[in-house]
Amino acid sequence: MGPVLSSPIKLYVIWYGHWNPSHQATIRDFLNSFSSSSYAPHPSVADWWHTVRLYTDQTGQNISTISLSGEFFDFKYSQGKYLSRLSMQYVIKNAVRSYRESIPLNYKNGVYLVLTSYDVQVQEFCRAVCGFHYFTFPSILGVTVPYAWVGYSGKQCPGFCAYPFAWPKNSGNGGNNLMGAPNGDPGVDGMISVIAHELAEVSSNPLVNAWYAGDNPISPTEIADLCLGVYGTGAGGGYVGQVYKDFRGNGFNLHGVKGRKFLVQWVWNPLRRRCFGPNAMD
Repeated sequence: MGPVLSSPIKLYVIWYGHWNPSHQATIRDFLNSFSSSSYAPHPSVADWWHTVRLYTDQTGQNISTISLSGEFFDFKYSQGKYLSRLSMQYVIKNAVRSYRESIPLNYKNGVYLVLTSYDVQVQEFCRAVCGFHYFTFPSILGVTVPYAWVGYSGKQCPGFCAYPFAWPKNSGNGGNNLMGAPNGDPGVDGMISVIAHELAEVSSNPLVNAWYAGDNPISPTEIADLCLGVYGTGAGGGYVGQVYKDFRGNGFNLHGVKGRKFLVQWVWNPLRRRCFGPNAMD
């Protein structure tokens, strides 16, 4: 078994393209909620991360804490408006070379999160994936570091990547919201859960040789893949499970900083041997 991210994880965000500042604020607050010192009520984003931290490497070292440690704004689309999986590594290369004080090349405990705006097309986005994680090649960046990408789907495919806040196009519901988005935008609220999904998997399987199921590490089933669509107790068959509702009737299952509320999918708990989240009723 390969390594997990057992040193305190420093997360560096690259905002690629033109971003709505209110969307950035929502995502930034979510990322700041991972810290155990965020003082959000239970069940919190930090509580959710505790399940991820149960995973260990072969020496018994657990996945560590995660904190937002730097940001870079690539509003000039340094690699264009269509990104392949490979070109994502050049986005990271440009960021660490352009503004090293804010986003250094941290090969010891750094993770890079590329977030693309509404007008950026990414290979397989909206057709097969809403996000992915991998690691950089030394031939491009000089070192191997884990990274993840997630795209804003509010314009391109909300029914595919922002469910349960939007209906799939072929559902017959005309794209109407299925569940109210707790932060006011189906695209960004759907993106929150995908970000959590990818951070859980890049931490537990950073080099694609640690925690995954199946015989093919190139297309693994990882700890969040096992729980797609599960947000609460009793989930299944398109039902997200028992979640909370705010005063507007919007669905959520986790609390964050600044009074934020988020709906985040569960992950596989290795001790309970089932999908689990801190809002579980059993």
